[in-house]
Amino acid sequence: MLAQERPVTVVCAVLECARSSSYCRPTLSPEEEAVKSAIREESAQWPRYGYRRITAQLQRRGRAVNRKRVRRRMREMGLSVRARKRKPRTTDSRHGFPRYPNRVQGLAIGRPHQVWVADITYIRAAGGFLCLALVMDVSTRAIRGWHLGRSLGQHLTLTALQRALDRHPAPEIHHSDSGVQYASPAYVRLLEERGVRISMAEVGEAWRNGYAERLIRTIKEEEVDLTEYLGCHDAHQQMSRFLEDVYMHQRIHSSLSYLTPAEFEERRHQEHSSGPEVELKMA
Repeated sequence: MLAQERPVTVVCAVLECARSSSYCRPTLSPEEEAVKSAIREESAQWPRYGYRRITAQLQRRGRAVNRKRVRRRMREMGLSVRARKRKPRTTDSRHGFPRYPNRVQGLAIGRPHQVWVADITYIRAAGGFLCLALVMDVSTRAIRGWHLGRSLGQHLTLTALQRALDRHPAPEIHHSDSGVQYASPAYVRLLEERGVRISMAEVGEAWRNGYAERLIRTIKEEEVDLTEYLGCHDAHQQMSRFLEDVYMHQRIHSSLSYLTPAEFEERRHQEHSSGPEVELKMA
């Protein structure tokens, strides 16, 4: 029997490939090729975007696509995002400063400056590690303040908070983990002087600061893991570009109806007198 006369099932079994791979694949239309090219471009710019955000990005650029179509093409192109293993984050809660109750668990959040969340992360750069402190508004996902330094000391978080308070109205609640940087007398005093209620995640349950944790993950996946910093100055410039331009004005959020934080704040400002509040609930 000639090779071309053997049953397709037998040939595929010997070659250990799917039977469907033996069928002729139809040539894609110019429109579909254009969609694939657009998906490839968006995925190159936003490598950690899944099919939902890629779909929203394409729709923002005027392409008539739906999620199923984009998901199918991304799978074919090997662009599906895989979940990454979370790395443990170190929080030093071994201190004798007063601790504060978790005031945001189950709280409906529906307006800017109602709840700010804060967190710290490490960034590898040439010459050693740097520390990044961040303050974010939960309702709008906007970065209110940040500071990049060489030390994990009190100055790091105090500077980020002071910058946030200098540029924006004080929040009703400030939420963080129970680490020493956020429980220190100077940090607490600054919040209390502005009339801010202090909230902390319980010791050993840093995940209850989930909004801040997700912000850190976004920064790591979409900026830090993709960039080699030449030193502190270079890291500061790159981080400034990402946080103040890319994150605030280019990166869309599913929780903000696929708008950027800047767009969401502008739209909310325009609709403030006529639209209902959008509420989020913290776990």
